[in-house]
Amino acid sequence: MVKMAATEEQDRKIVLEFCHLLEKSKQLFNGLRDLPQYGHRQWQAYFGRTFDVYTKLWKFQQQHRLVLDSKYGLKRWQIGEIASKIGQLYYHYYLRTSETNYLNEAYSFYAAIRGRAYYSRAIKEDRPDLMVKKLRYYARFIVVCLLLKKMKLVRELVIELERQIQEYTTTYEPEDQLEWSLVLEEIKGFIKAESAVAVLHADTNPIVLSHRLSPLTTPPCERTPHMTLSLQEILIVGSACEQAKFSELTMDMFRMLQTLEREPTDAMHPMIGHPMAHGGPHDASPAASRMPPYGVPGSKGYVENGDRRAMRDNPHKYLLYKPSLSQLMVFLSSGFKELPPGGALLLYMSADGCFSTTKHPQDYGYELGGLATSVKRDAVDSGLSVRGKSSAGYKEPHCLYPGDLYPYTRRPLFIIIDSDNSFVFQHIPRYFGQPLVILMSPQDVPANYQADLQHHGSLFTLFLHSPMTAMCYICNVGDVPIHHWERCQSYVDRFVTEASRLVTRCRMDEIEQGIGYIDSSYVQFFGDDFLRTLILRFVFCDVALRLHRGFRGRHQRPRCEPPLPGPELLEHPSLAHIVLQLATALDVRGHFVEGPEGD
Repeated sequence: MVKMAATEEQDRKIVLEFCHLLEKSKQLFNGLRDLPQYGHRQWQAYFGRTFDVYTKLWKFQQQHRLVLDSKYGLKRWQIGEIASKIGQLYYHYYLRTSETNYLNEAYSFYAAIRGRAYYSRAIKEDRPDLMVKKLRYYARFIVVCLLLKKMKLVRELVIELERQIQEYTTTYEPEDQLEWSLVLEEIKGFIKAESAVAVLHADTNPIVLSHRLSPLTTPPCERTPHMTLSLQEILIVGSACEQAKFSELTMDMFRMLQTLEREPTDAMHPMIGHPMAHGGPHDASPAASRMPPYGVPGSKGYVENGDRRAMRDNPHKYLLYKPSLSQLMVFLSSGFKELPPGGALLLYMSADGCFSTTKHPQDYGYELGGLATSVKRDAVDSGLSVRGKSSAGYKEPHCLYPGDLYPYTRRPLFIIIDSDNSFVFQHIPRYFGQPLVILMSPQDVPANYQADLQHHGSLFTLFLHSPMTAMCYICNVGDVPIHHWERCQSYVDRFVTEASRLVTRCRMDEIEQGIGYIDSSYVQFFGDDFLRTLILRFVFCDVALRLHRGFRGRHQRPRCEPPLPGPELLEHPSLAHIVLQLATALDVRGHFVEGPEGD
């Protein structure tokens, strides 16, 4: 009897401890919403405490599963909910650090939830809120799989999500059924737009290629002492109205964020085990006492109390979907504040233009228009044009003007503008003498491309993301066998190598002869792998569109400031020759102007 009483008391303590950890974890998780999304240090300690509690909670339910099943009535969907929140923690930690190993950790938890069918009986609980949690889990899992380019699994998950939405709406006839139908259509449209060109196996099945930076795709560079800067902070802004998007990621944002990340490798970031193994690998999850700056404790690459910036694989980035102007300026200021010595800030904006009606502008900073950040109701109420043409003497309040960026030129600044009003940013002055480069998209595309590009993502961003894909797109090549793709990709690699050599040579000629062939800003940025890649892909874009018969107007080609030298670089015969060789290899030579025949 005494032994039985002792056992019951022990079981009661286990249930109480579980309830305590569960409640504490929920409080901490809900508190994450109140944390500032900008800055590095304000949120790390709070994330650490939250990870710590979830680590304890996960281990505790594993160790005492029998007691919790019998005395607490622990259900499988409740275990799934805990695992889902751990997956969310890792995903948001990825968003705040830009380190893809945390994205892999989020995937591990989400995949295990599906593999163990933790939500399989959710519909039998007669609780519509539980079904909503299940649907949200699917939506989050799809986003993670998209970012990891697991497209086969994405398509499977979309089919499952569609079935779950149908079951949810049939059973409960909820008020939000239209919203979930829109979510489903959004993701289907996004997947369709994402596959701009299909690369096919011999059996005609599509192959998914990653376009993150890797040692094999990093452009070569003959380094000089002038290449002093490294990309440290990035702000990616997506405000294009009609573009395919999912979960506050437009297609342009989705492509650019991958372009600015390194390909994760097992050697760099070994997985810390399967999350559902007994005892759980998340004994090594980030804890409050040793929150990992950019590595998982116990894994290769993590140094206790190490330098956060020294351990970083990827530049830190912020993602903003249709922000208000005030939000945009706050995040831009935060990135500016966080720059270390020798660091550079990159601003990428994909947005619709705000167009000025001023006939004789004198102030290039504010009288030529700019970029629409978000469409707000108060802009309509105040009598201002939502599309950006001001009325009644007022300027559009939700517009980023070139003049808004002047203060940030106090530090090295690299700007990419993808818009139908991009060229207004070419007049930004260098008041402070710091390195400044501005890459601007074409302001117009030929009519036969306009409808698709408005929805499927910008052509300019596609060139910066995957030059080979963009080349196929402008030549109406819809699918390419993998062996042919690899052969054609070798021409792109040759182009990039030759362009890199020409940039370096131009600078050396300038030093030796005193001739200003290329602005020093390009050379200072050129030592960074990501910025060098963007500069060289810009050169490819310019040369390819210059030679293409369909892109004849000056507004249909990109611009940059400071200008890159024409005959010495952009019009160099060797670069044109490689593009024409690529066109011949793709069997699309007729799309390009007459010139030397390819091999």
